[in-house]
Parts: sequence; structure tokens; C-alpha cells
Amino acid sequence: MLAIKLRPIGKKKQISYRIVIGEKRSKLDGKSLEDIGWYNPHTNKFSVDAARVQYWMKSGALPTDSVHNILVTAKLIEGEKIALHKKKKEAKKA
Repeated sequence: MLAIKLRPIGKKKQISYRIVIGEKRSKLDGKSLEDIGWYNPHTNKFSVDAARVQYWMKSGALPTDSVHNILVTAKLIEGEKIALHKKKKEAKKA
């Protein structure tokens, strides 16, 4: 299954990401089919090739949660953002 996911590049503590198409279960530094954009979390800037995103999504590639939120911000897909860091429910005390 294909996925649109983030691939880390750069130094430690100065990391940025490439938005790539690859196998869902492949390693982060493994092979990717195509590079379709970038994302810098320090400045919250990104660039995405909209035509290629639409092509790959029609071909069956699903975005990961983080990429989904980037695509919603870029208004390439409709919907709400996905909460990435959900708070754990506290266990009931007996």
C-alpha cells in the first residue's frame, strides 16, 4: 500500500522533512517513488506539488496523519485536521 509520508532530512535539532510517496511499511530512509514537496516544522513553511498529490491520491496513496494536516492547511483536501497527540484517558480508581 502506498502512502504519502514525511521523510526526515538535515541535522539533528535542525531537521526538516521531504514529503514523499513510498510504501506504507518501508523505512523512513528507504526507497521512495517520488518527492512531491517539503515541510520545515521550525518555521511552519511548506511547499507541495498539488497536481502530483491529486494524482497519487487518485492512484490509491493515503496520507499519514501529519501529511493529512499539511494538506488540509494547503487546502488540497477538505476535512478537519487529525489530532496527533491525543491525551490519554485516566484510569478509573476502584
